[in-house]
Amino acid sequence: MNKYLDAVIVEHNPAQKQIDRAVIWLHGLGASGHDFEPVVPQLGLADDMAVRFIFPHAPNRPVTINGGMVMPAWYDILEMSLERKVDVNQIEESAQQIQNLITREVERGVPPEHIVIAGFSQGGAVAYHVALGYPQRLAGLMTLSTYFATNDNISYSDANTDMPILIEHGTHDTVVPVILGEQAQQLLSTKGYDVAYHTYPMAHQVCMPQIQNIGKWLNKVLA
Repeated sequence: MNKYLDAVIVEHNPAQKQIDRAVIWLHGLGASGHDFEPVVPQLGLADDMAVRFIFPHAPNRPVTINGGMVMPAWYDILEMSLERKVDVNQIEESAQQIQNLITREVERGVPPEHIVIAGFSQGGAVAYHVALGYPQRLAGLMTLSTYFATNDNISYSDANTDMPILIEHGTHDTVVPVILGEQAQQLLSTKGYDVAYHTYPMAHQVCMPQIQNIGKWLNKVLA
C-alpha cells in the first residue's frame, strides 16, 4: 500500500505566497477526490491566504449495504440502521492514511494548527476520528451530512479540546438523517467542544449558501 493516498490538489494562493495552510477534505461513499474540487473558487477565501486543498481518493473496497459491490469507500458499511453499523477497523485504517497526509503537509511547512480536517458523509465519519484523536492542535474540524461512528473507539486528544468544529446537515437528507448530525453536535457540546451547527433545506448534498458559510468559517479558523 502506498504511504500516501492519491489526491486532487487545489491551491488558493492569489498573492503567490509560501503555502502555510491546508485543508484535507474527504469525499463520500462512491465518489472521488474530484467531488469537492469545484467548491474551492466559490468559498470566497481571503486573497492574502495561501491554502493547499487536498482531496484524497478513497481506496476501492466491497460495501455490504450495496450488495458487496466494489467502490471507492473509506470503510465498509454493514447496515443502514440509525446506529450505522460500520467496520471500525477500516475507519481506523483510513484515519491513519489521513494522518499520513497531515504529516506530509507538516513536512512541507504547514504547521498542524493551520490544518483543517473536513469530510462529507462517509468521509466525515473518518474526519471525526482523525481530528478528535490527533495528538497536536489542529485548526479545525468540518463535518458535512455525516455521523460520528467511533465515539466508543476513539482516544480523545487533549490537544484539540478547544478546536473549532463545524457540523452542517440537510434537513431533507434521506441518506444520513439530520438527527445523526444533531446527535454528534449534542455529544461533542456535552464534552465541552466549541461546536457550530447549521442546517439547510436540502437533501444529501451541499448548497451555495452553505458553501459561502464554509468559506467564512475557513477564513476565521485559518486566519
